[in-house]
Amino acid sequence: MRSAAARQLSRRLGRRGALLTMKGTIATLYGYGQIAQPPSDQRGLCLLLKAMPLEAWGGAWMAAGITALICAWLPPRRDWPGYLAVWAITTPWAMSYLAAWWPLGEYPRGWVAALIFGAFGAVCLVAIGWEEPPRARTEPPREN
Repeated sequence: MRSAAARQLSRRLGRRGALLTMKGTIATLYGYGQIAQPPSDQRGLCLLLKAMPLEAWGGAWMAAGITALICAWLPPRRDWPGYLAVWAITTPWAMSYLAAWWPLGEYPRGWVAALIFGAFGAVCLVAIGWEEPPRARTEPPREN
């Protein structure tokens, strides 16, 4: 049985906010990981690293994640900057890995990473259009 605080929190966040909270947490921690422990294999990041150093990309991931975490608490339909921030940071990563696979041929498994980053961002594009479902009735059913 959920506590009253948990019920109130889930009601306040809603499904859209819960999704943004998850996406924001993942993006923030991924960005931190890029700064704290940069990956040893950076073949798929060749195009990204020409634009900015990995530390800057890590900061961008963290900024997108924090934006999503803040926007999770906004009312539905005003939370769109959080979804857009997560999508905007995943797209260059997906494209970089895709280009490293084909046409550059530098990273044979680049298509896998491109698929993962692309799907992570695409969920945001789908969810940005979702309506928050109506709240369940709290009144007891009528007896006949």
